[in-house]
Amino acid sequence: MRLSLLESGAPARVVKSLIPERSLESGEQYRFHFDMTKCIGCRSCEVACNEQNGNPYDINWRRVGELEGGSYPDTLRHYLSMGCNHCLDADCVKGCPVEAYTKDPITGIVLHSADACIGCQYCVWNCPYSVPQFNAERGVVGKCDMCQGRLAEGLEPACVNACPEHAIEIEIVNKIEWKADFTAADSPGMPAARHTVSTTRITLPPAVAGGELERVDSGQIRAEHPHWSLVFMTTMVQAVVGALIVMLLAHATDTLSLTLLAFVTAVALNISVFHLGRPAYAWRALKMWRRSWLSREVLLFALFFLSIGACTAASWAQALGLLHAGQVVPLCGWAASFLGVLGTIASAYIYLVPARPSWNMVHTPLDFLLSAALLGAALAPVLEKAAALLGRLEPSYFAHTPVHYSTWPVLIISVLWFSNQIIRLFRLRSSSLFEGRASFALMRGALLRPTVISSFALVLLAAGIILSGVWTLGLLCAIVAVLSTRYLFFVSVVPLSMGLSFLRARHA
Repeated sequence: MRLSLLESGAPARVVKSLIPERSLESGEQYRFHFDMTKCIGCRSCEVACNEQNGNPYDINWRRVGELEGGSYPDTLRHYLSMGCNHCLDADCVKGCPVEAYTKDPITGIVLHSADACIGCQYCVWNCPYSVPQFNAERGVVGKCDMCQGRLAEGLEPACVNACPEHAIEIEIVNKIEWKADFTAADSPGMPAARHTVSTTRITLPPAVAGGELERVDSGQIRAEHPHWSLVFMTTMVQAVVGALIVMLLAHATDTLSLTLLAFVTAVALNISVFHLGRPAYAWRALKMWRRSWLSREVLLFALFFLSIGACTAASWAQALGLLHAGQVVPLCGWAASFLGVLGTIASAYIYLVPARPSWNMVHTPLDFLLSAALLGAALAPVLEKAAALLGRLEPSYFAHTPVHYSTWPVLIISVLWFSNQIIRLFRLRSSSLFEGRASFALMRGALLRPTVISSFALVLLAAGIILSGVWTLGLLCAIVAVLSTRYLFFVSVVPLSMGLSFLRARHA
């Protein structure tokens, strides 16, 4: 039992315990209960959470948002406090490539291990509530664990203890019953609970039944981080995959071209680790290949690099007269191509997450595959010209048979690539989801509009230049176009999240 503060001479209110007084039974777990009718928006829970966990001011494992509605003079203002929802079907647990997340089998609390974390931020992308937050100084992600240590000692979590209105408490929930009906987890200003079966129970004010409340930060859309290392890595690897397939189809797998492709692949894969908060532990990303698309991407691209390396080594051995390779080079090349295409598909699936609507579209895998085709079709002839030049300079090592590449496939691919981007924009503009329309609004903004226009113009220019026979300049235009749209892909995404405060939306 605990006593509230005295209120203007009124008798003290007796408040029941804010944590369960009995042990968990089979099929049960802990959950938060937030009572919106009691919250006054004082943010004591935020402050207490940060003090308990030693977080800086801009990283909040518990956040308070604002909801408003009605019309003058009958306006409504309510607050929404949210930590981790300790979901029954948590996407952070399923997507983590290093198994840094576990769901405690006894308490049901979703736990995160900073020691295991490599800072890939895939959980940040997966969670529809934006609960996991990346700490750049530490290089790892962190999140609310319901103050598990305090609970184990019979103490209330910091946020529960600090709330002066007792708006937050810990409850016991039967998981089977909750899965059958979890409508009490839904609230204005929150993503739908169905995404991950959130266990947080929210008590709404009676006025909310008619849907009068809306988030106050809907006008505070901001661009996301560009993730430059991923922009360059995905573009470079896709160019290599596309070029290798085009070369194999044209029977033009010369030693120099294969060497350059293997080198570009090695550079791209090394660039990718700079996306991680802890690059030294990048090898851990292979661990969860059975269920994590990020792990599958890492595995497939690693095998792709090894295959193209074997193909290059066989080609060199043949050029130096050390090996009569025969069909070894084409077989290795096709094996590498197969792995490269699978890796590109796995790479696209990383971004097909409901928490980021503008990514979670069929246009994402189409973009990745068409970009590989576009860049590959433009890169292969440039490598052919370089190989022909070297063959004239050093014919003993690089005997070369000229190959003619047709320009029409480039034009067709350019039209398909361009159409995919345009259709995606129109679909975002008319999306039923606020986040989809917000992504379109970002792309048409003053800063991003020139990038959209220039990227589309460049790919058409590239097709025109290549048709006139100037492959090198056409390749450069295609690379800039793909890099521009890939940059837009990352910065224009508007993730699902809870509604935040109007003044703090840009810092949350």
